[in-house]
Amino acid sequence: MRSRGCRWTRLAALATLIVGVLTLPALAFGRNEGGDIEQYNVRVSGFWLYSYPTVSLQAAGHGGVIDFNHDFAFNQYSTFLGKADWKFTRKNHLYLSVAPFSQSNQAVLNRTITFRGQTFSVGATARGEIQATLFAPGYQYDILRGRRGHLGIGVQVDLFRTTGRISAAAQVTGTGVHQAASSSSASLLAPIPVAGPEFRLYLTKSPRLFVNGQVFGMYFFGYGNFVATTDYLGVALSKSVSINAGYAVGSRLRVKDTSSRVGLNLVQKGPIVGVDVSF
Repeated sequence: MRSRGCRWTRLAALATLIVGVLTLPALAFGRNEGGDIEQYNVRVSGFWLYSYPTVSLQAAGHGGVIDFNHDFAFNQYSTFLGKADWKFTRKNHLYLSVAPFSQSNQAVLNRTITFRGQTFSVGATARGEIQATLFAPGYQYDILRGRRGHLGIGVQVDLFRTTGRISAAAQVTGTGVHQAASSSSASLLAPIPVAGPEFRLYLTKSPRLFVNGQVFGMYFFGYGNFVATTDYLGVALSKSVSINAGYAVGSRLRVKDTSSRVGLNLVQKGPIVGVDVSF
């Protein structure tokens, strides 16, 4: 499942790059038309995301990989994506993006799990929890900006704060094994600088229909890597409000923190619906 999700994420990122390159002639032409269709100082974007997550956590030396999808039946859930963009000059932006991940589920274990020195026996009822919140401050410079939209290059630092926890009450399993009350957790703070293109191309003048896309990524050899792409169509209801719908085809994070001996693999993907409000 993980390899399939990674493959789709890479394909989506490549598709976004290709579409971005294809918009260059239109954006360059729009720049020569004069004027600027996006006249705002602050833009706040919010999206509902119906996520199909894949998540695993490993505490090296304290047990194997915990596959939360398989071991605790993690499945689809609702969350949100948010972004506040301050365009302090015509082509310069400072922004902050936020994306929380929080899920828990109780399941009867179909295998014995050892995590951070605690053993959870096969047949025991246990709860698995993952909380991972992304805060991403960044800067963007618009290479092209005009009547048809913009094409920019962004650089941001993705700050992931992740906590995984497994707990079980004292019980006797169906096989007669006594499971003591146990709880174990592991935490990871992973700062990852990433960069990539972001564009918005207005396709029609009335109604103002546009396509928006971005892809960010970075690879850090043995430490980790990250790639994400978010793409959507939008309709501007007025100069300050637009409604949007599309697909976040993956944010894929792999981190291996040698200092705390914790490894994390987290993939999110799913449809998005949201709104932009500009001031």
